[in-house]
Amino acid sequence: MPVSSTSRRPSAVAKPAYWEEAVEHLMRDRILKKLIPLYPEAWLAQPATPFITLARAIIGQQIAVKTADTLWKKFLAVAGEAPTPAQVCTLDTASLRAAGLPLRKADYILDLARHFEEDRIHPSRWADMADEAVASELLAVRGIGRWTAEMFLIFYLQRPDVLPLDDPGLLKAISVHYFSGEPVSRFEAREVSLSWQPWRTVATWYLWRSLDRVASQT
Repeated sequence: MPVSSTSRRPSAVAKPAYWEEAVEHLMRDRILKKLIPLYPEAWLAQPATPFITLARAIIGQQIAVKTADTLWKKFLAVAGEAPTPAQVCTLDTASLRAAGLPLRKADYILDLARHFEEDRIHPSRWADMADEAVASELLAVRGIGRWTAEMFLIFYLQRPDVLPLDDPGLLKAISVHYFSGEPVSRFEAREVSLSWQPWRTVATWYLWRSLDRVASQT
């Protein structure tokens, strides 16, 4: 559930152009109409660069948010506060391992940097590419799976209709709010999401945010 840095005050960042239209649509949903008003001054905010967004997603895979934040700080300690692919290409696996990154994630970060440096992926084209075309390009990078590609579509490209069914946070939120806490399948989650289209990114974002409130009440 990668939401730790996605909410900003209105003065800090503009809303995505589609946000208000999406909210108006989603307020018809029996659950979202209760959740959305709880976050009147927060919305999806774009991170700094494509490389940083992807690197942070790789580091955060399959671990808790706090653990991911700790690993990210360790990475920045050796790569710089705003690392570029060129800077990371000057490092090696040993230096990243010494900073505390697991071996596999260190290798993945280096492979990502090389893809950028060698123009094997094409950020300048992504704005004009369909979601699946961008995802296919990203999936060619070691360490980037479906979840990471979808996080990039949501958080960097801010595509409005992404439904990350591999995300445990989303499935948990759907379970809590729509199924009284009972486990849900991907099929059930997809069925619930049909009424959210074409704004499933926005629905997902509010459901992620709702988990903070759920945790504080338990």
